[in-house]
Amino acid sequence: MAPTHRPTSTESTLLSVRLKAQIARTGPISVEHFMDVCMADATAGYYPSKQPIGAGGDFITAPEVSQVFGELLGLWAYAVWQSMGSPERVVLAELGPGRGTLMADALRGLRRLPGFLESATVALVETSRPLRRAQEEALSDSGAEISWHARIEDLPPGPAIVLANEFIDALPIRQLVWRNGQWRERCVRIGADGGFAFCDGPPLAVESLRRNAELQQLPDGSILEIRPAANAVIAALAARAEDAPLAALLIDYGHEATACGDTLQAVSRHEFADPLEAPGNVDLTAHVDFGALKDAAEANGLLAYGPKTQGALLLELGLEARLERLCANASEDEREALVSGTRRLVDPASMGVIFKALALTSRDLAPPPAFGDST
Repeated sequence: MAPTHRPTSTESTLLSVRLKAQIARTGPISVEHFMDVCMADATAGYYPSKQPIGAGGDFITAPEVSQVFGELLGLWAYAVWQSMGSPERVVLAELGPGRGTLMADALRGLRRLPGFLESATVALVETSRPLRRAQEEALSDSGAEISWHARIEDLPPGPAIVLANEFIDALPIRQLVWRNGQWRERCVRIGADGGFAFCDGPPLAVESLRRNAELQQLPDGSILEIRPAANAVIAALAARAEDAPLAALLIDYGHEATACGDTLQAVSRHEFADPLEAPGNVDLTAHVDFGALKDAAEANGLLAYGPKTQGALLLELGLEARLERLCANASEDEREALVSGTRRLVDPASMGVIFKALALTSRDLAPPPAFGDST
């Protein structure tokens, strides 16, 4: 989609200067490196320094659309805990928990169910200082024991239930360009106008990818996206599953099977922007390749279920019944907001189809809720 918002020139200075200095020194940098610095740089990166979510931020996520989203994921976690044998200690973890809205809604729903909160430690994987502060405020009256961690590897030991909503899409991608019968790394250089511009890097010696491209007769200029950081997340989850039962639910926007296409995009103030224009001040994401995630999970010894659409998942988890109960005691304005929010979550024309869910479990667990027929 064409950019519609142009960040002001004052929104991005420090990171641009540093990136341009690096390019001037060493030559073009990969899209992966550009995206990683823009999103995660400790002093000027987007997530460590911004409060990106909500009406006053750059984008809105499903938990912010309707409380039903988090409540249903809490019910999912409860059913998984029961399938684990209701262990006395369990880690309820969330990767990239945003403003804490999903976890707050999940815990509110879990309060009505016996046993879980007494057994659970809530662990949040978050590197952003502003978001950690927002999460602490959102969860201040949750009654749960909460800890924050920089990495999956730092989570407390033991059985774990992991939730991740719109986490994978923000991890950096590599873009490979099929050019004149060779794969090349897509890179970022300094353009003639002094701004950033895309360019082709040197040829890559990736024989398996080359043969696949030739078999598919890909047109010149085709772009293949791969996400090494997502594979590292899967590997970290799989390592935990070797020691204790684990179930994870990954919800994000993307495609079911690996395919070529340039999906790198930027959002600023709820509108699309140029991904190269304001480093560190716009949200950079790319579609999640659920086929690649599933392959990585199975290669690491996990069972993988799905993907299935977000709409189908939420309906199977009881969205309509939960909405009916909430509306029964709501005012007219509240009912209207509840209905419009839940409709947005499941509507195929909104979030219901483009967002998908993949469930992962250790090999000793039964299929998780809503995924019994999906492997």
